[in-house]
Amino acid sequence: MNHTSHKKSKVANAILLSLLSVTSTVTATSALAQENDAETPVDSQAQSAEENLDVITVYGRHNRLILESGTATKSNMSLMETPAAIVVVDGTLLREQGVSTLQESIRNISGLSQDGNNYGVGDNLAIRGLGVNYTFDGIYAGADLGNSYNPTRSMTNIESIEVLKGPATGLYGMGEAGGIINLIEKKPQFQEAYEVKASVGSWDSYSLLFDATGAINKDLAYRVVANREQSDGYRGLSDERSELYTSLKYVASSDNQFLLSAAYIDDAVQIDSVGHPVRLIDLTMFDTDAGSLTGADLVNDTAESGGLQLTDAQRDELAASLVSTDGVQPFDLGDTSLISPISRPNEGEEFRIKLRQDLVISSDWSLTQQLQYRTYETEYIRQTSAYNYVYVDRNGTTNLEPRSPLVIDDVLYPYAARRQEYRKIQAEEKVWQYFIDLTNTWSLGDIRGEHLFSANYEDMEVNYTQWSIWDADDTRSDAVPYILDIRNPNWPTGTFEDYNPSLRSKYDKDVSSWGVSFQEVLYLSDSFTARIGGAYGGVKQTYQNQFSDGNPEYDADDDGFTYNLGLTYMYSDSLSTFINHSKGRTAYSVLGSLSEEDNRPDSESESWDLGVRFTALDEQVIGSVVVFDTARTNLQYSNPLYEDNIDDPSYNVDVPEFYYDEQDRTTGVEVDINFDINEQWSLNANGTYQEPRTEPGAYATSTDEEQTKGIAEKFASTWLTYSHSFEALPAPVKFSIGVTYEDERTISASAFGIDYAFVDSYTVWDAAVSYVSDDWDVQLNLRNLDNTDYYSSAMYLGGLPGEERNAKLSVAYRF
Repeated sequence: MNHTSHKKSKVANAILLSLLSVTSTVTATSALAQENDAETPVDSQAQSAEENLDVITVYGRHNRLILESGTATKSNMSLMETPAAIVVVDGTLLREQGVSTLQESIRNISGLSQDGNNYGVGDNLAIRGLGVNYTFDGIYAGADLGNSYNPTRSMTNIESIEVLKGPATGLYGMGEAGGIINLIEKKPQFQEAYEVKASVGSWDSYSLLFDATGAINKDLAYRVVANREQSDGYRGLSDERSELYTSLKYVASSDNQFLLSAAYIDDAVQIDSVGHPVRLIDLTMFDTDAGSLTGADLVNDTAESGGLQLTDAQRDELAASLVSTDGVQPFDLGDTSLISPISRPNEGEEFRIKLRQDLVISSDWSLTQQLQYRTYETEYIRQTSAYNYVYVDRNGTTNLEPRSPLVIDDVLYPYAARRQEYRKIQAEEKVWQYFIDLTNTWSLGDIRGEHLFSANYEDMEVNYTQWSIWDADDTRSDAVPYILDIRNPNWPTGTFEDYNPSLRSKYDKDVSSWGVSFQEVLYLSDSFTARIGGAYGGVKQTYQNQFSDGNPEYDADDDGFTYNLGLTYMYSDSLSTFINHSKGRTAYSVLGSLSEEDNRPDSESESWDLGVRFTALDEQVIGSVVVFDTARTNLQYSNPLYEDNIDDPSYNVDVPEFYYDEQDRTTGVEVDINFDINEQWSLNANGTYQEPRTEPGAYATSTDEEQTKGIAEKFASTWLTYSHSFEALPAPVKFSIGVTYEDERTISASAFGIDYAFVDSYTVWDAAVSYVSDDWDVQLNLRNLDNTDYYSSAMYLGGLPGEERNAKLSVAYRF
């Protein structure tokens, strides 16, 4: 792929398509139709509905608390009545915190965290320790995609974030067990407005944004948002991004509105797959920590065993290099990174175009339909490993090469990294989606209700290719040099292609998905609200392997039923409780490879939620406490009997190779509070306590519960803002302080002899000062005030260092 020339042509096409977009508007609910009769001018309708940025999100009267959401039910319900676990974050809070990516925003939402073992690629996040689907206004925006390819989503065009926890039960198509992160985008407004915003920050970071909206005529409004940002990045984790968002809103009538929107994002984000690595020493072989070991403790196996034989002097040298945290925590490399110059940033290119219609058929019937086409391409090279072996048991042998300390010409390199692999990934994804929602409101005596019929069809094409090169521990490519010292790496010269890469994977994949669902929302009385929903859907996958001899083609075709049951009881207008039970499905390997064994039962997801919501002080406070149990079930694991008797075909005739009763389960409690205290004070706070674990099935070799890799049991965050008026200034100045706490996270890997390793807990303080007037915004964000050393993400056998103290200054002018 000639990535540069390809991108230039795609940019031109994307801009042309975006600027030619002709649209139609949002939010045509029956309530809005009743408020705006046919004699009301259309442009007045649009201005009066200006706070209703989308049918999915409606701001409360304070404009800093969002009191309604439609993400859980696709109907604009009061949060106090919604029988589901959902958290909504307003754009005002995101702007105060100066966030630019989704990863920087997750501090505001309980249960949402960095996913472990993500190799630094894209947005891999977890809800309750399980997988996530991403949507823009309810339409697919990519999934985690395993460790292969994944975009980093920007907040440039986002007004608010809504997170639905647990299975979505057919409302959003192919779903993950953890839930949905729904990003609400900016929409055209009929009132003319312009904004220019620039920012500068640490590590030569800068950005420039332009946002324009207004009426073209009384029926048509537009919006254009363009952004360019770039940063050299902490520890060389550079990123650059160019974005263009265009949309047109067309009001055909008060009952019929259209929105046509397009987006183009071109970014390049550097990947750190290793972070600070754990030095690999199997501490189960000793009765003390690594720092107390001597050369005499590091005994050689007999030469006949095949293990590496170290001299007494080499064993003493190896023991002298050890510290107490080796084998347990990452080895602190300081400012040194293990990002090789052979690596290339994740150069992603995304284009999407979407048409939405909101039609009020009658006073009782309304219809919403959406059609989207999305493409995403990526190309990058990442270093997947840099293992520093010290003393590891492998198949009963200590220091069995190549899992052993590196010795070259009788010279020991105690800090060397072995088994390096570089992977070059090229991937392309094309998706067509169509969603239709038909809603009918009804009443019978004192009971009101809402029928929702939904149907969706999605078709996805994936083309994926991977090449690899290795050091001398693997002979499938020309050898890159060993890293002789992770503290001061000696890097290879040349390019990836200079080392005769080996093609490791190449396939074409087609995934088609369909689903139909029916949901009933019942307002049984002033106190009781119920939701009953069911969905039936199927996923068909066709996989063409273009790598293996014979080019076999595999396919899988799965379908099944899911459901959702919820009930809310309102004790009063300010206190309610709800219970919710939902079941979902997640097809195996939606974006990965298939094999002949993959025609197997789908993974299922189940969630129980018991929650309390409350408001206080005339709706200046809204909060929730939710107790949950969420699981992904039907997981495959190997039958140990099959493995033990693999050479006995007659025995294995009746022994299945896999079982499907393992599960990932998380139980816990979540707390979220938004407090618009008064004109001067506001507070956002959330906290999570959870137990993420893998529960082996009935035939597994171990019945011990294990905490899920990389997922914290406890984390919490608070953001407090005080607004003060000065006589010399026409507008107040805001002072904000925030604190984030995250508990330790596991990074162990028993396959490498590391049965217990973790990244430590941390607490980070942030602050912001901002001046917001009618025309000007000036804001200074200070992050990591006390310059704490911490790991922001738990990697595979390592930790990604969090940013040191840094600052960003932003200035915006509106006219």
